[in-house]
Amino acid sequence: MEGQNRKNIRPGLQVDVVLKKDQRTGKRTRGIVKEILTNSSHHPHGIKVRLESGEVGRVQEIIRS
Repeated sequence: MEGQNRKNIRPGLQVDVVLKKDQRTGKRTRGIVKEILTNSSHHPHGIKVRLESGEVGRVQEIIRS
């Protein structure tokens, strides 16, 4: 899972995240990173980000287009 390391994530990237409300189901939401919220360099459940839509979730996958 490449979303576990902060160095891989930067504003403007398209990512799939799991929102807090979807943690039980694992449903993913796609969006553009606006802001990185996790301060540590690594997080086992994914780096927490705010999307441009305002939603907050943990990065599961970085989308390469």
